[in-house]
Amino acid sequence: MTGTEIGTGAGSGASGPSDTGAGSAASILETARLWRDHDPDPDTRARLTELIDAAAGGDPGAVADLGSRFQGPLTFGTAGLRGEVGAGESRMNVAVVTRATAGLARYLGDTVGHDARVVVGCDARHGSDAFFDATTEVLAAQGFTVFALPRRLPTPLTAYATRALDCDAGVMITASHNPPADNGYKVYLGGRATDESGRGVQIISPADADIADRIAQAPAADEVPRDRDAVIDAGDDIVRDYILRTAGLRAGSGACPVRVVLTPLHGVGGTLAREVLRSAGIDDVHTVAAQFAPDPDFPTVAFPNPEEPGALDLALDLARDVRADVVIALDPDADRCSVATPAGDNGWRQLTGDEIGWLLGEQAAQDPTRDGDTLACSVVSSRLLEKIAAHHDLRFAATLTGFKWIARTPGLRFGYEEAIGYCTDPQSVRDKDGIGAMVRVIDLVESLARDGRTLTDALDALARRHGLHATAPMSIRVEDTGRIASMMRRLRTAEIGDLAGSPVVEIVDLASGSGDLPPTDAMVVRTAADDRVIVRPSGTEPKLKCYLEVVLDCPDGAIPHDEAARRLEMLSTDVAALLGV
Repeated sequence: MTGTEIGTGAGSGASGPSDTGAGSAASILETARLWRDHDPDPDTRARLTELIDAAAGGDPGAVADLGSRFQGPLTFGTAGLRGEVGAGESRMNVAVVTRATAGLARYLGDTVGHDARVVVGCDARHGSDAFFDATTEVLAAQGFTVFALPRRLPTPLTAYATRALDCDAGVMITASHNPPADNGYKVYLGGRATDESGRGVQIISPADADIADRIAQAPAADEVPRDRDAVIDAGDDIVRDYILRTAGLRAGSGACPVRVVLTPLHGVGGTLAREVLRSAGIDDVHTVAAQFAPDPDFPTVAFPNPEEPGALDLALDLARDVRADVVIALDPDADRCSVATPAGDNGWRQLTGDEIGWLLGEQAAQDPTRDGDTLACSVVSSRLLEKIAAHHDLRFAATLTGFKWIARTPGLRFGYEEAIGYCTDPQSVRDKDGIGAMVRVIDLVESLARDGRTLTDALDALARRHGLHATAPMSIRVEDTGRIASMMRRLRTAEIGDLAGSPVVEIVDLASGSGDLPPTDAMVVRTAADDRVIVRPSGTEPKLKCYLEVVLDCPDGAIPHDEAARRLEMLSTDVAALLGV
């Protein structure tokens, strides 16, 4: 079963900007004029002037547009900033990035001192160059040592450089796999700004709230000083170091016989990934030409996410033409990696995020040369990794969703989350790294082929040893975000007798915390058949996300894929009914 997404109507949600009355219109105009007058970017300033003039003339569409742009500051949280590029305080633009950086600078000055070291990188999305300039120049004006990475390079390089350059913070301008209209601002802490477990890891509470408080106190954007001359060009050395380190993840030597098809999905990972592969001796690489160059409009895909249906179509067509051994797809900032493997009769099978995690987890568990004694995954990922760890006498940890939690695991050897994120070299990159995962996957394909085996064979072996674990996501997209809280309340108060025909034996509300997990808005339901459902609101989209898993024995070595698919469908139907959709 593949993931499903269910859409719901807006219901009777709160009034939108189009309902703005005369009094609130006057307030919006006042707010917009004040912001416009302090916006240092002539393009966004001109756009606001157009809207202000039209709204002042009574144009209701302009009033509504301004209302959407000034519905409150763009929220700074554990993912930093992320939103649509455009003019106004509720969008991503130079003014917002300037004030956010001023707040970050004050936080670093207060916690580290004015000798802080910061590294900054950016992708190729709309606005990235201007946001990169604003970030580096504002930080440099505070007297910090600021390293500007070469532009248009992947997020894992910034995470790597935060540790390798012993920086107190790293900033990456990216919106990862968000829609083309978006951009974002991701913050890592390192050096003296955090403890050992958090060096080179994305921020968590209370750092996010402390930075947000200082952003709120920042002056108007045109009053924040900038210093271009004090910014240090990090040069190509740090890039070469990352290439050599990541290429070294291949255990094999000599020319690699694996034929690879690679697509960066119009993102910034293509050139760097090719250089890593070349340095690793992996030369039989075929790239999807139409998707190789960075393009912020992502013209060949409906959504720039390798997990989305159709995103790999061009790569799979090329794989059939060249008779490839594996397909690798990076997301636009190359921190995530999807994999497809041959499936007979010139067919191809795209692996789930959990399946890739199992394979890389087993690979890590079998490798005594790696540092760390712990395998970790997010709590919404499959339970199979825990069994793999136990089989190899390793420790296991389940964390909250996101690499800001996974990467903090003490003694981490390997970590993953089901959303195709993998940390395969924690000593180097304390975050998910699609390029590092790419090398590990190709190395695994190579080593399996020596014994006449494939990735599918390796997955079947894990199923025979530990039981077939089959997982599927189910997302419920809403127009009225209030429905998400309503569905969570409905789940918390429901009397759940059984799911997929099996009695419910455990219900855990993670809002109160559980075991080693801090509180989070999620519910876990488990049945006597060992099926499991986890339901939680998405942290980045208007969705309620459900994670389904079934576990089946493999009698006489037969793998019951059809039965697993049937049970997942039953679970999906029952959960949808339970949530009232």
